[in-house]
Amino acid sequence: MYLGSWLSRLCRGLSRPIGKTMRPIWGSLSRNLALSSQRIPEFSSFVARTNTCGELRSSHLGQEVTLCGWIQYRRQNTFLVLRDCHGLVQILIPQDESAASVRRILCEAPVESVVRVSGTVISRPPGQENPKMPTGEIEIKVKTAELLNACKKLPFEIKDFVKKTEALRLQYRYLDLRSFQMQYNLRLRSQMVMKMREYLCNLHGFVDIETPTLFKRTPGGAKEFLVPSREPGKFYSLPQSPQQFKQLLMVGGLDRYFQVARCYRDEGSRPDRQPEFTQIDIEMSFVEQTGIQRLVEGLLQYSWPGDKDPLVTPFPSMTFAEALATYGTDKPDTRFGMKIVDVSDVFRNTEIRFLQDALAKPQGTVKAVCVHDGAKYLRKEDIEFIRKFAVHHFSQEVLPIFLNAKKNWSSPFAKFIMEEERLELARSMEIQEEDMVLLTAGEHEKACSLLGKLRLECADLLEMRGAVLRDPAVFSFLWVVDFPLFLAKEESPTELESAHHPFTAPNSSDIHLLYTEPEKVRGQHYDLVLNGNEIGGGSVRIHDAQLQRYILETLLKEDVKLLSHLLQALDYGAPPHGGIALGLDRLVCLVTGAPSIRDVIAFPKSYRGQDLMSNAPDSVSPEELKPYHVHILWPADSEEESASATPSKHLSS
Repeated sequence: MYLGSWLSRLCRGLSRPIGKTMRPIWGSLSRNLALSSQRIPEFSSFVARTNTCGELRSSHLGQEVTLCGWIQYRRQNTFLVLRDCHGLVQILIPQDESAASVRRILCEAPVESVVRVSGTVISRPPGQENPKMPTGEIEIKVKTAELLNACKKLPFEIKDFVKKTEALRLQYRYLDLRSFQMQYNLRLRSQMVMKMREYLCNLHGFVDIETPTLFKRTPGGAKEFLVPSREPGKFYSLPQSPQQFKQLLMVGGLDRYFQVARCYRDEGSRPDRQPEFTQIDIEMSFVEQTGIQRLVEGLLQYSWPGDKDPLVTPFPSMTFAEALATYGTDKPDTRFGMKIVDVSDVFRNTEIRFLQDALAKPQGTVKAVCVHDGAKYLRKEDIEFIRKFAVHHFSQEVLPIFLNAKKNWSSPFAKFIMEEERLELARSMEIQEEDMVLLTAGEHEKACSLLGKLRLECADLLEMRGAVLRDPAVFSFLWVVDFPLFLAKEESPTELESAHHPFTAPNSSDIHLLYTEPEKVRGQHYDLVLNGNEIGGGSVRIHDAQLQRYILETLLKEDVKLLSHLLQALDYGAPPHGGIALGLDRLVCLVTGAPSIRDVIAFPKSYRGQDLMSNAPDSVSPEELKPYHVHILWPADSEEESASATPSKHLSS
């Protein structure tokens, strides 16, 4: 008896879910890998096998083969499925007495044990072929078998349809990596990086240069990791990005640089960030913004996976101001509508108090979003959630409006909307009977930001209820440009901080404002957005030392001594230059449809920045710390010191 229905289910495990679509893993990936080079890769060179488990077909009938892999499944001690990183193949366990030793090895070895088998490729009996399995027409009649390593009892089954907690997956990451999904993600990542290298180095003359990961502390930006040195009181810093190094490479005349760069940010617990991550880091001399954009579009087009729809270039572009006004965010998801509309004129004579109060202020506006089919899909509890979300996160009132008055649940303001206002709103926003409108009022940026968040919350709610808004097979790229060069600091609104980083060049037409109204200056900064996620950011850099010093010292109040090396370099004939960094982890995450960037990184940290497999970060003894002149002050010690310091201070006074 053959594997029958179970093997059909197993073969379905060879299909990878991308949203609501299913795509085969091994077949498409093997084809892509083969097409990525002029020569077909030799997967069995230099190793103790003749073939991989996923490559055998009817064309191999009669061949003597040796295969190595893991026991995926065994049934009735008659068949087993052998797996390696290239696929699955069915093994016929010999039943005759002369092969008793082979039978014993294959029948007694636990699932996930590693074995090597040799035998003949034969056809499956008529009617037992599996068309869903790439190797489904053949099986291996085994002659010899060797147990290379027996597997102990597993903490979880190596099957994608078996649900595991993320903590368990990270604790036993080496087992989780055996899953079809992780194999697909990491191989696709490798393939894309290789194509990027080809495009940049072979086609466009870039130089791949590694920059140091032990550097010095720099002003601004995210927090950096410090590394103690053996010099008392002196520390290295792990770079947030190779920003200064790549600019110095341009000063050095390298002209075109790129690097698959490791970067580090001590950002603490953030949902979809990692303390160490990877960028495709790029810098060019004598380039303008459009040159960088065309380069990146070509790079993505060239490295795009073959099992996805090809990318159409050039990507659309939108200013920061347009993105905020239309979508309420600088990284809009343009796969669906629900755009923000200014309806201030509709409510100039309104009787609703909170709208009146907002419009009476100089910068006051009334904004609205039309949630298509909102009345059809959303429930009363959804409307309550939306209203509480607005109050809790933005301290703003939001008013849900329906054309059908019976749907205006829990809306004390609905009865105050005049009929002509309702009709004008429906006309200007093209509202249909089943739609819902979310209305808010206040200062432009705050009102837009609120509706931008609610737009995404409503999209999630609608899709939970069965509506189709965001096609997971669609990849919607967008350039966002003309960002402000500076922002007001949250903790001190009278002071400025860089919107991007302090090396971004101002827009040439705004340079005069640097000395009078710096908050109005636009930067030559550009972000690349994919499906509502920022996957890249870059800028044209300041190459004039005097301008760079003025921005650092006068506008940002930074200690220029920390950047004296860069300022000095700019004084020695620095060419105009610019660049970009693409977030490789997030890009691959979106391409594969993975739920988290941790699913496209081989050994990621947990949500709290811990390595659950090795228990890093770990303790270091005082003896080991001595050469670094570091002393640990434990929380209990600091409390005792504070307690003892208080009375002495009192006595001294």
